[in-house]
This record gives sequence, C-alpha cells and structure tokens, in this order.
Amino acid sequence: MSDLEEAELQLSELDLLSSMFPNEDEFKLIDQIALSELKNYVERKTSEKPSSKIQFVLNVELETPDGNEVILPLFCAFPLKYPGVLPDITIRSPFISRSQQVLLNAELIKYLEKHCAGEVCILSAREWIKDHAAAYISKEHQSSIVQQSNLQKSENVFTRLWIYSHHIYNKQKRKNIIDWSKELSLSGFSMPGKPGIICVEGPQSKCEEFWSRIRRLSWQRILIRHREDISLEGAEDKMEDQKKFSTFEEKIFDAHGSRGNHMDLGQLYHFLLDRGCADIFQLYFGVEGQ
Repeated sequence: MSDLEEAELQLSELDLLSSMFPNEDEFKLIDQIALSELKNYVERKTSEKPSSKIQFVLNVELETPDGNEVILPLFCAFPLKYPGVLPDITIRSPFISRSQQVLLNAELIKYLEKHCAGEVCILSAREWIKDHAAAYISKEHQSSIVQQSNLQKSENVFTRLWIYSHHIYNKQKRKNIIDWSKELSLSGFSMPGKPGIICVEGPQSKCEEFWSRIRRLSWQRILIRHREDISLEGAEDKMEDQKKFSTFEEKIFDAHGSRGNHMDLGQLYHFLLDRGCADIFQLYFGVEGQ
C-alpha cells in the first residue's frame, strides 16, 4: 500500500468518525495542524508527506454490570503508516485500576492484530471496548461510579432548605453559616436570635453538604422544618430561575428584648412575602403572618 493510499484511508476514516460522532464530547481531534497536513497531501496540494500523527479522543459510553453508565475515553493516534500498521489506542479511566488498564489495552491490541491488521479499525476497536471493558471494572470502582451518578443526578435537582434552630447567638456559628453558604455558592438568608432561621437554596448536593456541616455543630435544637426539591430535567429549566434570593445574607429585623435577641417577626413576614414564600411563616410559627 502506497503512502498516498494510507493517507487517503486515514482521511476517509476521520470523515466517517466526524459524521457518526458530530459532538466534541464524543469525538475530538487534538491536532488540527496534523489534519491540515493530511488533507493537503491527499488533495495533492503538497508532495510532502505529513510529519505529524493524527491524534483524537473517542469517548465510548459503557454500561456496567450494575446497570450504571460510564464514559471510557479512547486516546487514539494514527502512525504515519496506518492502516498498514495498527493505530495507537490507549484506554484511561479513573474507574479502571492501572493494572486492569494494562490488561485491557493488551487484549485490545491482540484482538486488532488478529482481526483488523492492514485495515481501518477504530470502529471495530470501539465495538470491542463496548463489549468487553465492563469486565475490567472492579466492584470498588463500580461503587464510585454509582456515587458519581448519584451526584450528577442531584446536580439536576434544585433544593431549598428551611432550617429552624432554637436559637442562633454564637458569633462563630453565625460566621460559619455565612462562610459555608458562600463557599458552596448557595443563596438564601439567616436570621440570628431566638428562634434562629436559616434558608439555603441551590443544587441539591450543595444544600445537603451545607446541612451536613451545620448539624454537626453543637445546638440545643436544630432541624429542617421544610424542604423543596425541584427536578430540572428539561433544557428550559434553569437553576437561576428557581431562586427566591439573589445572594446569601444575614438579616436583622429590629432586634429587641432584654438581650436584643428577639426579631420583629412582622418584618420577617414581609421579607418573605416580597420573595414569594410567605407561606413558610406559618410552617415556622403556626400562625399566619401579617
């Protein structure tokens, strides 16, 4: 097979891959200069052979034995003599141990040598990976896939937590509430005093993390009085559109009492009313606001 025939087959296979996998999260060329060199050579715009290997990533969607999905990236390169020689294909994944990756790559090469020598073979390699790679994922790594899958699902849920505390006086706790909400990019508010109120809203996983940190502090009494979970399945659903609060802030409503630890609940009610969540007042205090 001549150098030109090999180059033509490389370009033809790249065109096929780009048509089958048009999105960059499926198929992505790494070196556009190498592609330009290959095209110029095939189209006879130059007599110089390409000097760089074609390199790309092909992502393979794989179903594990537990029914979870994981993406395995194939890092591929065409040697200048491909398909006269086998392509360079390496599988790397955090869900497959290093030793298992070595075995998987070796078995793939053995398969290609036996069935695809001298032919374009990226699609054949992809199909072999889809059929065999799941067996190389250990139970430990399958568990991490489940955890990642659950996290991704929770990122598609908007959550609002309404937290009630017997009181919030401690300056360090008040600082923690503000600092953690900002660290986790949550919006809402906190009202110190007796009782203490905290509202946080944002991705479900971030709200759960906030609650996990808060509840570990020392409290006389603290609980989630009410929670709202909104699924954001459709493209039209946006996290920002669900927010009642633009930022997170500590709110003081005319503190009074002998220790200055009681807030004006009428002002709290109107604050909630302005943000479209006045019904929460009755959940907290058992009476309608006014």
